[in-house]
Amino acid sequence: MTRTLIHGGLVITASDEVHADVLIEDGRIAALAAPGVLTADRTIDATGKYVIPGGVDAHTHMELPFGGTFASDTFETGTRAAAWGGTTTIIDFAVQSVGHSLREGLDAWHAKAEGNCAVDYGFHMIVSDVNEHTLKEMDHLVEEGVTSFKQFMAYPGVFYSDDGQILRAMQRSAENGGLIMMHAENGIAIDVLVEQALARGETDPRYHGEVRKALLEAEATHRAIKLAQVAGAPLYVVHVSATEAVAELARARDEGLPVFGETCPQYLFLSTDNLAEPDFEGAKYVCSTPLRPKEHQAALWRGLRTNDLQVVSTDHCPFCFVGQKELGRGDFSKIPNGLPGVENRMDLLHQAVLDGHISRRRWIEIACASPARMFGLYPKKGTIAPGADADVVIYDPHAEQIMSAETHHMNVDYSAYEGRRTTGRVETVLSRGEPVITEREYTGRAGHGVFTPRSTCQYLT
Repeated sequence: MTRTLIHGGLVITASDEVHADVLIEDGRIAALAAPGVLTADRTIDATGKYVIPGGVDAHTHMELPFGGTFASDTFETGTRAAAWGGTTTIIDFAVQSVGHSLREGLDAWHAKAEGNCAVDYGFHMIVSDVNEHTLKEMDHLVEEGVTSFKQFMAYPGVFYSDDGQILRAMQRSAENGGLIMMHAENGIAIDVLVEQALARGETDPRYHGEVRKALLEAEATHRAIKLAQVAGAPLYVVHVSATEAVAELARARDEGLPVFGETCPQYLFLSTDNLAEPDFEGAKYVCSTPLRPKEHQAALWRGLRTNDLQVVSTDHCPFCFVGQKELGRGDFSKIPNGLPGVENRMDLLHQAVLDGHISRRRWIEIACASPARMFGLYPKKGTIAPGADADVVIYDPHAEQIMSAETHHMNVDYSAYEGRRTTGRVETVLSRGEPVITEREYTGRAGHGVFTPRSTCQYLT
């Protein structure tokens, strides 16, 4: 392996900003030193640029079967797009189908990903069927480095778990060190509201947001917190979108409970105004939890500043407008839930730095370090320090871009951020020292990315 030196940049981590050269050897960070001290076989000039850790996106759904179709990004296209956006590790969700084992689901996802990824990846396990066999399997998966389990209070008949199943899984995770991730929406009540809306002839995409009430997200969040408290287990609530749900998390954290929350760029930058776009365009923005009215955004930004929300992930789950989102014409409940974003997250959050919502170090914390800590990857991932994997992004903070489906690399026919101007852009990306993006050119390959086993959540020690 050659020695690579990244010279002249501002190194930004969650804890520091320092002008330093970064030496890479054998796929890892070997040293940080004052500019001009170190030498190497290959030098990357980062003068005037930021040198940041590769992003860790802890919530993606490549090739997910949903609503009679599949998410349009494969592990190959999705991880390539992630790299273009400065993300060098994804954690995707393997799915247990009802009546099948966790092992079958995990093996199926390994088969989808192995040999196809441009960057490193791990898995969470969606638990759809809690029983004695499943609970034993959870122990084995933790030992294998699949240390987090997602449950759904939504989607009755598909992924839904009742309170008893949730409690049992939480009790098990309290014993084996796993982390329960919760989709917190009252799916039973939502289904009633969906049925009533459709009966009234309310079929447009905007009604998706109206039936999935913020209060039903808050109620489920509260209930999940109380169940976790009974079980003595930590809890991570995914894709928090509403002021009321943030308040539930803040209250629990003020009580000292090990409760954590993630939000996503779509809730920070988009709103029900998008869902209401005419001519079925709103279907592009159908995801669950749904987009909220703009006034919820202030509470989410505040939660990120106060650390009541710790992580920004994407919930990247793309469906093409033509032929996929269109399945729900005339019935919003049949629109596949999800939108693309794995390529946009780091840039949108950098824009949030420029807009004064967060600091530069907080940008790196919520996009790199905290997800790595939360899911047992730190300090291998999420920071620039001796011994860490050389997942490094050279980021040009001054380059301007216009987000568009014409120029993005995700395998989807629209951009949720079409026409949005942002400042800041990825220039070069290294994954374990290997160049994946080189001065805005893709130089990576399918199969470079490897499965990365994880330890248990590092916030709970």
